[in-house]
Amino acid sequence: MSNHTNFLVIISDEHRKDAMGCAGHPIVKTPNLDALAARGTIYDAAYTPSPMCVPTRAALAAGDWVHKTGNWDSATPYTGHPRSWMGQLRDAGREVVSIGKLHFRSGEDDNGFSEEILPMHVVGGVGWAVGLLRENPPPYDSAAELAGDVGVGPSTYTDYDLAITDAAEAWLADPARQEHPWAAFVSLVSPHYPLTCPEGWSALYDPADMDLPVGYGQDIPDHPELRNIKDFFHYDDYFDEQKMREAKVAYYGLTSFMDDCVGRVLKALEESGQLENTVVLYVSDHGDMMGDQGFWTKQVMYEASAGVPMIAAGPGVPAGHRVATCTNLVDIAATAREVCAVPEDDASAELPGMSLRNIANAPDDLDRTGFSEYHDGGSKTGTFMVRWGHWKYVHYVGHSPQLFDLNTDPHEQVNRAVDGVNDPEVRAALIEGERRLREICDPEDINARAFADQRLKIAELGGEEACRTAFVFNHTPTPVEQAELNRQKDTH
Repeated sequence: MSNHTNFLVIISDEHRKDAMGCAGHPIVKTPNLDALAARGTIYDAAYTPSPMCVPTRAALAAGDWVHKTGNWDSATPYTGHPRSWMGQLRDAGREVVSIGKLHFRSGEDDNGFSEEILPMHVVGGVGWAVGLLRENPPPYDSAAELAGDVGVGPSTYTDYDLAITDAAEAWLADPARQEHPWAAFVSLVSPHYPLTCPEGWSALYDPADMDLPVGYGQDIPDHPELRNIKDFFHYDDYFDEQKMREAKVAYYGLTSFMDDCVGRVLKALEESGQLENTVVLYVSDHGDMMGDQGFWTKQVMYEASAGVPMIAAGPGVPAGHRVATCTNLVDIAATAREVCAVPEDDASAELPGMSLRNIANAPDDLDRTGFSEYHDGGSKTGTFMVRWGHWKYVHYVGHSPQLFDLNTDPHEQVNRAVDGVNDPEVRAALIEGERRLREICDPEDINARAFADQRLKIAELGGEEACRTAFVFNHTPTPVEQAELNRQKDTH
């Protein structure tokens, strides 16, 4: 066994934190993630920096909040700045590879990797320009696709995940891995929609056995900003009960398919003789509402969307352990530096993250603040979430807040903020939530800055009409699809 420690991050896309056997889900089958959790630690209060792919992946790379990086939305991808933890490790002499989805601007930028294998970046180096049009949003014409794609069979995304898994197995099996310490970022796309699931995996589940969404058949929560999100991403209009059940079969099947890919990567790690000296971290970039409270996909601050699964295992990580301390994907940067023994520099020392391995070895800190923010498509104002202990406070600039007691109301169906006038405990929690938020940022200032930056970006891309018509899509093309689109463009 080598005397150095490797660092392997496996990240999925759109995997909600409760959809694992080890998280207590009664239906979803995730034997490989369950085995990883059994030999490691589950972080029960882990959050995404933003419930949307592109801003989150920039925050994950930089190890800093979205309002600090300025990657507000799906048309402002990571460009290599601020410097990534991957670059910090690479510049310290470590091999750092990515395999799979990155969702940065381009491989032409220095994103920090020694090598990018099968990378998926945003469309055209721009991404989803429609999401910039928050002040004057056009109709979201892709909403019908989510339900329309529900079915059985392969998709370009599951084919891509199989190619990523093959590439990860080959990379780990290469004897060169034994010679020098490495870090790898293996990024799968499943269970991200399209909700088209390969036959063997959908066969694991029966539509009749599916759990109904939280609040099924009820009106969505009465809040103006949540109505904006719902009216823009009007996915729910296309789901009746049978379609919803079939969608859940596909989502759970894709989750089991993804779990199998994870299992193959971990088996390749073990067969290469490096399991004992590799810290493995499994996360997703955000969750998926899957019909809960009338919402599909992400964009909102409910646990199913803003919460993420997070499991660590390997040297120095306690086995069979659960952590209640709030954690975040921005902690990955600090974890990478700690595991790989790369010293902090002046810039990284100022970042908000902490090593997840250190957190797992410390007593639970229920005072640590969980945080997420959203400034992307469908929203007409900035949304900010803070979590501490059992309280969760959601701040909407210009609108009334939400407050949830996750102990008594884990599905977040009772907004305690409406009791604030009469209940001293609730009043105190509202004050504390806003205090914690303002300790991190000034939400009104950040909201104004996000809109100002987005107006500049709209102008840069040629105005509102250009943004409406540029790259209209429901999910980012895979590298194979993108190559075909480029070929068609070149031949016309």
